[in-house]
Amino acid sequence: MPETVSRTDAGGVATLTLLRPGLSHAVRTELLTAVREVAADEAVRAVLLTGSGRAFCVGQDLAEHLESLERNAATSLSVVEDEYNPLILALSALRVPVVVGINGACAGAGLGIALAGDLRVAAAGAKFTTAFTGVGLSSDSALASRLVHCVGGSRAAQLLLDPEPFTAETAEQWGLVHRVVPADEVAGEARALAERLANGPTAAYRAMKSVLATAATDTLEETLALEARLQSRLGLTADHREAVAAFLEKRTPSFTGR
Repeated sequence: MPETVSRTDAGGVATLTLLRPGLSHAVRTELLTAVREVAADEAVRAVLLTGSGRAFCVGQDLAEHLESLERNAATSLSVVEDEYNPLILALSALRVPVVVGINGACAGAGLGIALAGDLRVAAAGAKFTTAFTGVGLSSDSALASRLVHCVGGSRAAQLLLDPEPFTAETAEQWGLVHRVVPADEVAGEARALAERLANGPTAAYRAMKSVLATAATDTLEETLALEARLQSRLGLTADHREAVAAFLEKRTPSFTGR
């Protein structure tokens, strides 16, 4: 089978590139394997996830899906539980910052994958759509949950029930992406952001991701307790001492991730 996901590493950044726009079985399984390998690699301090060509990810490979339906309709959608769910869980569990470079069209489960990252840079004019009801399905890849958290229940309902395409510029206005740049600048901008994060205080980023993961559901008391525990640990790190010293000495801190 031809490679469908590539990985390159440089400067603490692991770059995962989708080489096909559709989420075939091969793409799903190779991406999950790559994410799990990155999670186990202590040299990785940030992840950049992007696509190639004119699309980032357009969701399920519908040609493959139709073949699966014709072979065995009763079991064809087991891929949601068997492949999509583990992929989204693995991406969400990464303990380092994840930058998503959305180089083009982003639809369906592709949007769910993009929202599983932490920060998103998108190509100007790139088209987004939730897509699912357009093919007679409900959402997967935690898309409904992510949209409710990002844009609120009312707009999430609009986007999921009436899946009209919207642009990267609109996505930025709604807070779904964090920066929109010309298409030929996405790779450089996303890479620069990932490198800045890779050179930052890794332990602090890991702790901040823990707080963000539960901030919407924890009580005030639970959030305060978690913050206190994490601050106590981070206060003992070399990065914290270096940052304080650098501030007092009016210089740029040099973080090691420890």
